[in-house]
Amino acid sequence: MTSSPSSPYAGGRPDPADGTTAPDGESAPTGKYLLDNARAEAGERFVWLAELFDGVTRGHFARLGVGAGSRCWEVGAGGTSIPEALAAAVGPSGHVLATDIDPSWLKAGDGYEVRRHDVVADPPPEPGTFDLVHARLVLVHVPDRARALATMAAALRPGGWLLVEDADTALQPLACLDDSGPAQQRANRLRDAIRQLLAGRGADLRFGRTLPRALRDAGLVDVAAAGSFPVGGLACDRLEASTIRHVRDELLASGLTDDAELDAHLAAIDAGQLDLTLAPLISAWGRRPTEPPLD
Repeated sequence: MTSSPSSPYAGGRPDPADGTTAPDGESAPTGKYLLDNARAEAGERFVWLAELFDGVTRGHFARLGVGAGSRCWEVGAGGTSIPEALAAAVGPSGHVLATDIDPSWLKAGDGYEVRRHDVVADPPPEPGTFDLVHARLVLVHVPDRARALATMAAALRPGGWLLVEDADTALQPLACLDDSGPAQQRANRLRDAIRQLLAGRGADLRFGRTLPRALRDAGLVDVAAAGSFPVGGLACDRLEASTIRHVRDELLASGLTDDAELDAHLAAIDAGQLDLTLAPLISAWGRRPTEPPLD
């Protein structure tokens, strides 16, 4: 992937290259991205993330004018659902490029081009040519977010749109909003443990709320944003279970939990006892100016 997704809900992404500062101000250690694509659970997360958020994302595509003949770049694509949706929208007269630092889950030849690309380290592909550049649950894990945004903005044609969607796990940190019993309180403890692991790997747990300002700082205009906040249901349950399985070893090694607590949480999910939720997904968009800014 070109980068990484976000929060316990993200699909696999990059390895932060340098230590960053965690929300508590302490230096965060370097390390491999917590939810990388190398494990089977990454594919499960892609499925449930698509179920939860693809409708939201496709709505933004339509609002920003993606249609027949559009040229689109999907950054940090992860799975196939968004590249496929873009390919269907632009048709044979358009073009969709899907990139990731680990593109192993993508399928070249399904109506979109696949390339390995690092949005921080590599120059923009085909600069100044795209009608839409999109990244979902990617930048929160990128060590140099401003540089990644500059790379994506440089790929836009004048008048083209950048759409960035990222979670803000500090804005709403709970797994269960109604923490009325032991199972719900356990779920919230484990969600906090995962947040600690993410922060320790350099994730910015407050990034989502900063997106409008970040897009303006990247030189974009007509900036706006919206939020999506799923609560309860099968997709939230399955996403939580796959995430717990994915990071189980790291949780145990950290000493933040034990096998008994993790097994009890997974059993409660399977029994349908929890109304699980996610951090809000903040979607922000801005347009590359058609005229150069005045001095």
